[in-house]
Amino acid sequence: MRLVVVAHGTRQLLGNAVASIIAKRAGRVLGMESKAAYVELCEPLLTDVLADGQPSVVVPLLLSTGYHIKVDLPQAAEGLPVAMGRALGPDPLLASAQVSRLVAAGAVPGQPVVLVAAGSNDPSARADIAAAGQMLEKAWGGPVRVATVSGSGAPPIDQVVRPGGDAVSPYLLAPGFFSDLVRSRSSAAGAETVADVIGPHPDVIELVVRRAAALLAADGREEAQVG
Repeated sequence: MRLVVVAHGTRQLLGNAVASIIAKRAGRVLGMESKAAYVELCEPLLTDVLADGQPSVVVPLLLSTGYHIKVDLPQAAEGLPVAMGRALGPDPLLASAQVSRLVAAGAVPGQPVVLVAAGSNDPSARADIAAAGQMLEKAWGGPVRVATVSGSGAPPIDQVVRPGGDAVSPYLLAPGFFSDLVRSRSSAAGAETVADVIGPHPDVIELVVRRAAALLAADGREEAQVG
């Protein structure tokens, strides 16, 4: 059995490296072979990784439910010895990692924060983003409002960020096209602080390990019932 973490993929090498780092660190904790794969824009694609038929637990590095979670990933695993996990977010461990990034960027605990997600027209994704905002507000101990890059599912950045006082927390796992937009648009809107993306934070590694362990336990229970 091996661990496969699957990210969306970006054309930026640094962004794709995040998935590789998470795979290596989580695999080391779990004591199992690990590999990073991508939905698109970067190789290896998940379909190619799973094509060898090796039994795998797949932990998506996707922060909300949407088309990739509902359609692309199940199709890639169809008929294969694969235990597929749910979207990584929302989760209190992600909120904890965001708090760490905010503090590192110079934000003051309790300062108003705007969580900025990529955005989606999928109702499930919209609910996930709203829940992520609530989790961050609880972890941060101050008001959190939600915006999106695209304006889908929540207002766009320039309608939410208030000049001179807001800190911005990108609800993004890796640097890339969207993170560049978050930084430029937040700065243009007058954000006081823009935190880094969540990245391969220790809390993210812990979350991936927990998700993989749960999949392994569930797979073991199913095998025992069949036996």
